[in-house]
Amino acid sequence: MSRLRATFSREVRAAGLPSAPPQTSPVAESDIATLPRAVQRYLRFMGVVGRPRDWSFRAGWKGRFRMGPDRPWMTLQAWQYNSRLEVTRLFYMRLRFFGVLPVIGRDTYRKGEGRMLVRPLDLVTVQDGHGAEFDIGELVTYLNDAILVAPSLILGPETEWTGVDDETFDVALSDRGHTVRARVFLDERGAPRDFSTTDRFGQDPRDAKRFVRTRWTTPIAGWQTVGGRPVPAGGKAVWHPPAGEFSYIEVSFIDGSVAFNVAPGD
Repeated sequence: MSRLRATFSREVRAAGLPSAPPQTSPVAESDIATLPRAVQRYLRFMGVVGRPRDWSFRAGWKGRFRMGPDRPWMTLQAWQYNSRLEVTRLFYMRLRFFGVLPVIGRDTYRKGEGRMLVRPLDLVTVQDGHGAEFDIGELVTYLNDAILVAPSLILGPETEWTGVDDETFDVALSDRGHTVRARVFLDERGAPRDFSTTDRFGQDPRDAKRFVRTRWTTPIAGWQTVGGRPVPAGGKAVWHPPAGEFSYIEVSFIDGSVAFNVAPGD
């Protein structure tokens, strides 16, 4: 087990998250019958119907990351754990600045609060972002995760689905006084091909200490089947500031890392 995975597992286990839900019945056709047509197509593609609702997932990622459009790419490894029982997203990543210095980033949403903590060598804090912008940004990232990996995490009264056309729908998720919104674009199969929101905040180019609402998208490179479920074969996240769009993270799953309905820290 890598050092990052070991740290991640230990801290997720220590977070005190719920470990298992009551037994739930499988999602039935009648449960989605009143949803917009595009949403039904999407949920069927994702294999939700006939499967019990997911309450968590864990995944490992590999890829690359950069700090801006003119900055160098760095190799990335990341692990995350998402829970529906207490809406939570714990995402840990390791980068190597200048190809040498290991830096650990913790990107989290828990109990309605978002936080971005960056620590070279996991010893010294150089960034500790929190506040309203991070609360909203981390919750919409949780929504993005659910749409692309485990949609039954958000299949409940906290979610509002709105049809746009046969290949597009809007989705809104509420948690602890926050509501975030996004638009999802589908292909002919009902598979998501992109996710777009303005509930993310990028750095203001005129003031690095200020964050401004910026369009954020996650186009999907393709789909694969893991354990009988469709999951993205690869993807990226893209900022769309006025100066021009740029991708800043490009990732794919670590083989064998995706697991559903697992207890914290497993």
